[in-house]
Amino acid sequence: MGEKTTIAEIGQFEGKTVTLSGWLYNKTHKGKLIFIMLRDGTGFIQAVLFKDNFQEDFFEEIKHLPQETAMIVTGTVATDARAKGGFELQATDVQIQHVAQEYPITPKEHGIEFLMDHRHLWLRSSKQHALLRVRHRIISACREYFDQSGFTLLDAPIFTPAACEGTTTLFETDYFDTKAYLTQSGQLYMEAGAMAFGKVYCFGPTFRAEKSKTRRHLTEFWMIEPEMAYCDLDQDMDLAEGLIMHILDRVLSKNRGDLEVLERDISKLECIQKPFPRIRYDQAAEMLKEANSEFVYGDDFGAPDETLISEKFDRPVMVSHYPAQVKAFYMKNDPADPQKALCVDMLAPEGYGEIIGGGQREDDYETLLSKIQMHDLPIEAFQWYLDLRRYGSVPHAGFGLGIERTVTWICGIKHVREAIPFPRTMSRIYP
Repeated sequence: MGEKTTIAEIGQFEGKTVTLSGWLYNKTHKGKLIFIMLRDGTGFIQAVLFKDNFQEDFFEEIKHLPQETAMIVTGTVATDARAKGGFELQATDVQIQHVAQEYPITPKEHGIEFLMDHRHLWLRSSKQHALLRVRHRIISACREYFDQSGFTLLDAPIFTPAACEGTTTLFETDYFDTKAYLTQSGQLYMEAGAMAFGKVYCFGPTFRAEKSKTRRHLTEFWMIEPEMAYCDLDQDMDLAEGLIMHILDRVLSKNRGDLEVLERDISKLECIQKPFPRIRYDQAAEMLKEANSEFVYGDDFGAPDETLISEKFDRPVMVSHYPAQVKAFYMKNDPADPQKALCVDMLAPEGYGEIIGGGQREDDYETLLSKIQMHDLPIEAFQWYLDLRRYGSVPHAGFGLGIERTVTWICGIKHVREAIPFPRTMSRIYP
């Protein structure tokens, strides 16, 4: 047996004997040679089996092994400029761990519903593998950015007593002798954290019972949400801009191969630089008017509107100062124009829509109380939130970045459902 390693680390062992543990991805054979494509979760490598190194009946058995058969392969690492990764394995021993049944996902074209029904297996394909590796990098980059910027990670609860983003999209559940709701956002709790630590963030699943079947919506998605005390809208936008640039830097430097597997036009990511354009709602509305959009001034932007706006820029654009009436109760009104909220949405280029939403929070007790009453929200459930304005209230701001939409944009895929391992939509809760 050779030294145990992974395909990702194979370059360290040129000319040496190693052992890889993985699964059969595909194979071909020609005369006295069998070419096995082995995957181990870290990558793919071709293993070449020469007939004279194996018993004849076993060599014949290998020719007929189905995809996803689990095996341990030992051999010598050899340079091969034609191979992906630059190396191949000249196999001297193969141990079969498990002979798979006939694999249901084949090279033929499958419908999306079939693939989603087999999502637990589809994850093994090269493109899905690349997608979720990029997702991992994006999450890692977010954590790194906030950790290096002096933020403290706090965990927000999943069960909440009331709405954060509007009562019409709440998932309600029995909670012993009362009702509770699945969280729409960790923001309110991060506001409490910001008053204790100054700068905090949370990262976790959020839930919206939106009856939407668009390519941008899931009922369960993941958000990373920073919140900062003594922070205004402009500083909030600076932080959001810095986060996106950090994510792009990490993905482009460490996951270029994955983007190539996904056939992403990398040049459209490489050209993105600071500063990002910053426009106000009124400017964006004027753009839509000039484009003969059906948009009605005073409404929130829909997906077609966001696409029209973003098409005018080659990088993310930040749109601020929406009408207060279309934003959540906790948004602070602009003192210079009380009809507008001190809020911001970041729209990704290429028509991928909103990836960040945030703004400055209402820090005045009486104003916040009146907003809660105006939105007909239960005062009792927000007493703790009002306490934050009773005891040392300061200007503060934050935002939420949706992981799946960010993955969708950076990977250049069509639908957000592929940006999460096991998507949840109106029509899907399986597998």
